[in-house]
Amino acid sequence: MDNSGNPQDVNVPPVEGVAGGGTAYGWNDGGTQGLSLRKGYIDPTEIPTRDIVNVWSMPSTANVGSQDMPRQLDPIHLLAARNERESVQIAIRPKVSWGGTGGVGGVVQVQCSDLCSASGDRLVVGQSLKLRRVVPILGVPDALVPVDLPVSQISLYPGETSVLWLSIDVPSAQPPGHYEGEIVITAMKADECPAQSIVKVEKHQLFEELKGCLSMVEPIDGKPLDEVVQRVKSATTSLRRILLSPLFSEFFSDNGSVDMMDEDAISSLSVRVKLNLTVWDFTLPATPSLPAVFGISDTVIEDRFGVQHGTTEWYEAMDQHFKWLLQYRISPYFCRWGNGMRVLTYTCPWPADHPKSDEYFSDPRLAAYAVPYSHVISSNDSAKDYLQKQIDILRTKSHWRKAYFYLWDEPLNLEQYDSVRNMACEVHSYAPEARVLTTYYCGPNDAPLASTPFEAFVKVPNFLRPHNQIYCTSEWVLGNREDLVKDIISELQPDNGEEWWTYVCMGPSDPHPNWHLGMRGTQHRAVMWRVWKEGGTGFLYWGANCYEKATTASAEIKFRHGLPPGDGVLYYPGQVFSSSNEPVASLRLERLLNGLQDYEYLKLYASRYGRDEGIALLERTGLYFGPERYTFEHMPIDAMRGEIYNACRS
Repeated sequence: MDNSGNPQDVNVPPVEGVAGGGTAYGWNDGGTQGLSLRKGYIDPTEIPTRDIVNVWSMPSTANVGSQDMPRQLDPIHLLAARNERESVQIAIRPKVSWGGTGGVGGVVQVQCSDLCSASGDRLVVGQSLKLRRVVPILGVPDALVPVDLPVSQISLYPGETSVLWLSIDVPSAQPPGHYEGEIVITAMKADECPAQSIVKVEKHQLFEELKGCLSMVEPIDGKPLDEVVQRVKSATTSLRRILLSPLFSEFFSDNGSVDMMDEDAISSLSVRVKLNLTVWDFTLPATPSLPAVFGISDTVIEDRFGVQHGTTEWYEAMDQHFKWLLQYRISPYFCRWGNGMRVLTYTCPWPADHPKSDEYFSDPRLAAYAVPYSHVISSNDSAKDYLQKQIDILRTKSHWRKAYFYLWDEPLNLEQYDSVRNMACEVHSYAPEARVLTTYYCGPNDAPLASTPFEAFVKVPNFLRPHNQIYCTSEWVLGNREDLVKDIISELQPDNGEEWWTYVCMGPSDPHPNWHLGMRGTQHRAVMWRVWKEGGTGFLYWGANCYEKATTASAEIKFRHGLPPGDGVLYYPGQVFSSSNEPVASLRLERLLNGLQDYEYLKLYASRYGRDEGIALLERTGLYFGPERYTFEHMPIDAMRGEIYNACRS
């Protein structure tokens, strides 16, 4: 079990899933053998932190397990465009135990500074800089649990490596240049650390009280002055009561100042990790060049968070998940499954005539949106009238070009393919230009379209035309035969608006790129390298929150049986780790974002020098050759990005 705290500990959630994963992450039976262990009481205020704690950095593509052994600490150098997120990992491993109880090796304080340029520009901690603790799932590093900034306290355990994930979001308007900052890690005395963690119920009570204060002062616009004064007084009284509670007593001395370690002591004893960031003078587009549409199961949200379909709480939950996922350059859609893999998909839970609809669909971060074929929320309109009404409204909007209809997932037989054709025919009767998307990995198995399975698969466009516009095929079908892509594309009619998208799910499996738990970091990131090289114009992933059903938000996480670990789950409920209701990203989701950012770099390069030169760059830097040949190391990633920047900055 791996815990973290600030000062509270983050408990590793109980997780059930498919066996396996995590058994090869730097396992070492040596423990602390070979280290110079100190005997007796250790006072970290008198000993340099480096003598009792190992600190080193690792790239974002590294899977750093609890048994990974120390490396040399070097300054961190990162490169980023504007509107890009770059991340790095900081590993901490105690050499000895000090002042701890219950098996705790000790506690370190982690303090982040702003990143500043020589001209005075800043990237601010808590806004652009965020710190999260890497928590293992099924023994594999994956969940990224937020810790407090600018100062956190992290519990370390004997013989275990703890990992922090530092992300830097560069705003679109950030001035280019060189930015510097540091992360200061200081071993703490036992009596400087909280005697015990704040338990979840206390944190929840505190959260509710603070939320109550906010509700007192938020709705004051247009209110009479005396009512505003009364609301502020009530909020002030509540805040004073909270600050004077025993939970915060440790932060107040006789003169009311915060009791922190002496700055000189921090300076002389701490480990200081130098952080350097070069912000390049180009900006990634706000609207992703690749429409990457990812499913969110609405029934999972309803069951786990106890929200009833169509209620105010339901809309709030859906809104939170949608907005949170937009930061990852993906275009979320909500979904629920019907008989025979029929699927109801919709990006906006509100109807087309609701103001929220325009807010969702006009967001520049959204590259594509799903229009529901039938009712999301019950109404008096018949199904036919409802569909026509939604289409008639959306067709008048400038964002209609983003719209698509996703009606059926992986049809298998003639009846299912005919259902797709019939539904698409109805959509096109109201909007002939509408785009219908179908995912598939085979043709109808009871009406062969060709003599071999792959030839039948390739002939699906001829069978679905003109009822389908986006042909979304499984990467699993290709195996390691990238040359088969030409056969697929040759059957399409791009001049008639036909597109080729791809998807991954249960397959392909190792060593091909996918987002299964336990795969290499570059394997996660390579999903989008593959999309770019093969020439797909869009990408679909079936589910980002499709864990097993639970009826409480903090219930144990269970991956669905029969699926590879992590398949269909790219983020976790925040309540599993703390009282926060903000979703917790997986390490795999962050690498997905990195891959989508790489796609933008490659697209920029190809726009200047052509696709052939872009493919040559992939191979020249050793980044990606094919689904079984790509880099295991991080260095080629920086080489590719750096070469693109240098070639395109003029």
